[in-house]
Amino acid sequence: MGFLRKSVKVGPLRFNLSKSGVSVSTRITGLRFGVGPRGNWIRMGGGGLSYRAALSPAAPAKFKPSPVPQSDLPILGGTHAPLEEIESADVSRIVDSSSRELLDELNSKRKKMRLWPWVSVASVWLFWLAASSSWPSWGLTLLVLTCLAAIYAAHTRDTLAKTTVLLYEFDPELEKTYAQLHEAASQLASCAKAWHIEASGKVYDKKYHAGASNLLQRKPTSITKAEPPFVKTNVEIIAIGVGRQALYFFPDRVLVYDVNGVGAVNYSSLQISVNPTRFIEDEGVPRDAEVVDRTWRYVNKSGGPDKRFKDNRQIPICRYEQISLSSSTGLNEVLQVSRCSFGNRFSIAITLLAKAIK
Repeated sequence: MGFLRKSVKVGPLRFNLSKSGVSVSTRITGLRFGVGPRGNWIRMGGGGLSYRAALSPAAPAKFKPSPVPQSDLPILGGTHAPLEEIESADVSRIVDSSSRELLDELNSKRKKMRLWPWVSVASVWLFWLAASSSWPSWGLTLLVLTCLAAIYAAHTRDTLAKTTVLLYEFDPELEKTYAQLHEAASQLASCAKAWHIEASGKVYDKKYHAGASNLLQRKPTSITKAEPPFVKTNVEIIAIGVGRQALYFFPDRVLVYDVNGVGAVNYSSLQISVNPTRFIEDEGVPRDAEVVDRTWRYVNKSGGPDKRFKDNRQIPICRYEQISLSSSTGLNEVLQVSRCSFGNRFSIAITLLAKAIK
């Protein structure tokens, strides 16, 4: 499948996944050495010639990879209830029992301090001190090379210390099901517009809100393929931004990221509902949206235009799809997309994936 890779590179290390297990190797020009399920090895090559020799007797490796009706029209005071935020709980609460070990590792590595910025600052200070002390040009050149090597070493150390590697092997059924989730997510991403619903509130006086019964506060979002920060994996990951947090759909669970840490929800615990909704669109109709009706910026009791307002104008009502994601541990996010039917396919794909994992 297109979403699956056989190797992952983290700094100078390369993690290779094969039928015999996982091996780790690193490379210097013309030379590669590593460890794997068939023992430690070294390989040299160049000019069409190569040499490979065992460094220790072949034995099963004990290496384990790291577990890597609505409207948003201008708000008028007193005409609606206060908008209530629609948001998930803190990620420290969004935890299922099977993810505890993985989350402990992810969160502990996120907290590790980076050394390379400090080494960079120290290098600049040392160079300034040496230049002001009238060092000879060869001394300054040697100092620059030393500082660059130190920065590179610190950056490599940071990458290895803070990165979690997650390698996945699929049986045919799970590979097919995860591919269906990718296909459904690609269809969602093809929608002309996608939004994250941040807050909602009841309307008291519909006259000032184009006849809407509720107000929504929303922001554009994206549905892409991206790895979380400091995670390397051999599969492509679906990522959806949900305000202050981001959801990453891995083959076995959803990881929830925000600035405070990482949470997780198993697919069997993920509740997803998809419903069509009528939305009074005041920001421009997306190219793939279906306009089902029209209303007025200010309406009278019969639904017609309120002629007391000179700047009254017609506003289209679009049929969108609303996708709600929740869990008993505190996940609570709502998305809206401009084209209907794709959300249902995404929901079905998640349900099939949860069954395949069981």
